[in-house]
Amino acid sequence: MRVHVLPTERFKTYALSLFIGIPLSESRVTPVALTPFVLRRGTASYPETISFRERLDHLYGAGFGFDLYKRGDYQIVQMRLDIINDRFVSSDESLLKEAIRFLGEALTAPALEDGHFRTRYVEAEKTTVERRIEAIVNDKIRYAAERCVAEMCKDEPYRLLALGRKEDLPGLDAAKLHKQYEEWLGSAVLDLYVSGDTSLAEVVPLVENAFRLPAGSPDRYAPPELRKPRSEPQTVVERLEVGQGKLNMGLRTASTYGDAHYPALLVYNGILGAFPHSKLFINVREKASLAYYASSRLDGHKGLLTIQSGIEIENFERALGIIREQLAAIQAGQISVEEMERTKAMLANQLRELQDSAYERISFDFNNVLSATERTGESLLAEVEAVTPEQVTEAARGVGLDTIYFLRDRKGEG
Repeated sequence: MRVHVLPTERFKTYALSLFIGIPLSESRVTPVALTPFVLRRGTASYPETISFRERLDHLYGAGFGFDLYKRGDYQIVQMRLDIINDRFVSSDESLLKEAIRFLGEALTAPALEDGHFRTRYVEAEKTTVERRIEAIVNDKIRYAAERCVAEMCKDEPYRLLALGRKEDLPGLDAAKLHKQYEEWLGSAVLDLYVSGDTSLAEVVPLVENAFRLPAGSPDRYAPPELRKPRSEPQTVVERLEVGQGKLNMGLRTASTYGDAHYPALLVYNGILGAFPHSKLFINVREKASLAYYASSRLDGHKGLLTIQSGIEIENFERALGIIREQLAAIQAGQISVEEMERTKAMLANQLRELQDSAYERISFDFNNVLSATERTGESLLAEVEAVTPEQVTEAARGVGLDTIYFLRDRKGEG
């Protein structure tokens, strides 16, 4: 496991983030997704969920949680723990030491019975995961976004949900899940971050005593596979009981986070649809009044860009046409001075605001680990400020439309 320390006296707490990454695959995606739900139920020292939570309370209300997501071609589990700095409490124990010990035990010494996970914890959390997967269908904005990516990447592992597959859950019992948990720990890429008033020299011995990990050197993240867009975009229409249409589009880019062209791609996305002054918002929503929302999102670790819009179902062709016009406009160099200036100002604000959150600073630094690059907030800000309209146009010409996904009602269904 790599250990990263971001020393700062800016915050009154220590922020711990443990990133556990493994390549996305059909056989592992569901057990990996289920595992952190089970781990949060108890540890060897605090096997009952109530005692697990009471321990956090005793640590001056320390906060513990986790996230599941995809980065590049990897499924990432991020475990987080924040705890007050020792300087602000009267305690005989080092809270940083106890926080690291708690996180280490939560990952590597879970509550067991008969040599495997507790059955009642596994069965309860299978239901939790199942409900979360089902909830995606009820959130039509997220559902359309996930389905668009799944269709665009239908023959790639990236099509898989970070939450796993509902149909895999019945086949996972406590013994099978524990076996796959051990395999996961043995093959995952692990990075532990500690942000706060501390040092690497203080943290490393605490980590060595707290984590019971298999021997070996830390692995590295492999770069994602960049694919070219289809020569002709595919159109996928899905029908459900909906009142509003969801028009989503998937595009492939020629750059990822670690590339020199990434800052230009960031500015391109800002001009296209990331902000209220962007072309999609102004032309599709404001001027044409065709969309309830219209925006774009860049996934710099996978090299994908997605467009999301909510429209009246009968406006599909008009909305699609205007969106394609905006893509063509940037490729043709139709970028105003105001669009450049406002986009750079918005990106600069975002980069400066990173410093206000320990977890945002950690996530930014983790981007470097994922992409095998070295960028600071300051260096990326300088790169963004230096981007020219010509570089944005060049970035736009490297973006190709791959998939058009439309979620509509069942009216007229044959």
